[in-house]
Amino acid sequence: MTFFKTALLHALTLLIIAASTISEGFPQSGGSSTATGATDALPAWAFLWDPTVQVPPPSEAPVTLAGSNVTYSWKQARDLFVALDWHPEAHPAMPDIVANGRKPEIRACGACHRVEGTGGPENASLAGLPVAYFVQQIADFKSGARVMSGPLRPSTQFMSASVKGLTDADIRAAAEYFAGLTRKSLIKVVESDTIPKTGPSRLFYVRSPDGGTEPLGRRIVEMPDVVDQFELRDSRATFTAFVPVGSLSKGEALARTGGSGATVACNLCHGADLKGLDAVPGIAGRSPTYLMRQLYEFQHGSRSGASSALMRPTVEKLSQDDMIALAAYVASLDP
Repeated sequence: MTFFKTALLHALTLLIIAASTISEGFPQSGGSSTATGATDALPAWAFLWDPTVQVPPPSEAPVTLAGSNVTYSWKQARDLFVALDWHPEAHPAMPDIVANGRKPEIRACGACHRVEGTGGPENASLAGLPVAYFVQQIADFKSGARVMSGPLRPSTQFMSASVKGLTDADIRAAAEYFAGLTRKSLIKVVESDTIPKTGPSRLFYVRSPDGGTEPLGRRIVEMPDVVDQFELRDSRATFTAFVPVGSLSKGEALARTGGSGATVACNLCHGADLKGLDAVPGIAGRSPTYLMRQLYEFQHGSRSGASSALMRPTVEKLSQDDMIALAAYVASLDP
């Protein structure tokens, strides 16, 4: 933990210096922000959950995917106590906690977050996360310093149940495994006023089988390009994220300069290319839906662990349009 504390102190010092050039007296308490421009309403599109969508019974018939010599079934894909490994040659041996979890409560890390740590719009990408950061986040989940807003989604429930039973050895093994994986460039960010019409979905957006278009509005809509590939938990599944026109240039200005006092330049803590610095995680190329949720959580006090103090001044004044722009730009970068 000495390494983590040293990196945290270094990043915090940089942030305090930068923040002092922008504004004085940022509140440091948790809870809902009262800053000018901040928006309290939950962006429901980033916390998508529709329990009314009917999921067909899973088949036991073997299924293949392009680029893989392995076969699995839809029934196996629904079993979160096994991580489907479509490309076993592409990564080191998985620790048992990643590959299988531990019944009855601890789901396999590699099932929800994928074997290669790529995650999806409904959760987090874990590939390349610093060990110290990973360990601290699990501790925050356990202590309640990191909670998740929005409707009580299965992904939230499974994560909350899983972390309770993790041992220090489990956490360390998973942290070291995911830290050794290389981040993948899987998300194409597209600015548009209209998008493909969305269809029935539970935790993430999909295209409607009927075709057509719909207005995007003030949101990000992130869709798997091949739905079955993603739902079969292939780490190579790609996404298209539709964002409002003008988001990328606005987000770049906010990320690079702080946007004339709206926030703090991201590179101060996350590194020159936003690929991480010491124990601070890389954010480049991450899911914009996930990034939006985290900005909202930091602003509203749902993430209140020790390292969260670094983020509070950066999100204090952000409107949700600012957050959308930041998430869109950061997601467009090479991880």
